Amino acid sequence: MLKNKVAIITGGTRGIGLETVRVFKENNAEVILFGSKEESVLKAVEELKKEGHNVKGYYPNLNNYEEIEKIIKEIVEEYGHIDILINNAGISANKKIEETSSEDFANIMNINVNAIFNMTKAVVPYMKENKGGVILNTSSMVSIYGQPSGVGYPTSKFAVNGITKSLSRELAPFNIRVNAVAPGVTKTDMIANLPEEQIAPLIKSIPLGRIGEPRDIANAFLFLSSDMATYITGNILSVDGAARS
Repeated sequence: MLKNKVAIITGGTRGIGLETVRVFKENNAEVILFGSKEESVLKAVEELKKEGHNVKGYYPNLNNYEEIEKIIKEIVEEYGHIDILINNAGISANKKIEETSSEDFANIMNINVNAIFNMTKAVVPYMKENKGGVILNTSSMVSIYGQPSGVGYPTSKFAVNGITKSLSRELAPFNIRVNAVAPGVTKTDMIANLPEEQIAPLIKSIPLGRIGEPRDIANAFLFLSSDMATYITGNILSVDGAARS
């Protein structure tokens, strides 16, 4: 589905991001993964290599635009073009507001929002030059419903939805599609480590009767990146088993 496509995936060293790298490689894309630390990037690249997937990895500061711009230029020089950008890097929060410092809040916004702006700004000129592209952002079910604590996280994801919808309109004339995927409860490391007494109520609240797998989310990214979705832009695709609260 992605033959001859070049994709960059941030937050690609674990969880949903790593699984998306796998799915894209299985569909014949060239993939460059970004991670936050050298050791996690090297570990992910080595793990993928053992599975038969050759990928390149970088670990830039996503809040340093000049650093990102330089790496994006290197990627274009090596691969010739960038077709897909998946802005998946992010952090969560669960503290009550009284326990959240202004620095905590700013850090969430830097990683979950400003990084998307920087990555997108860096790739758009090349996508315009290539007469098209796909930009996908990782949102969350809490971007629609909020959450009872950790206000910075849903706030950042509301902003992700705003970036997605606004840029879809701005970039549509250049054949650049912009969408987001909003996962529900997904079996990442954090969820997998929860005790059974906490997992059971989560499953009970989901009409499909199970927690999402990283591949469920990766497949949504695959669909939106592919030529099957050429008339879809400006959408926030919920992948949550109908869990609406």
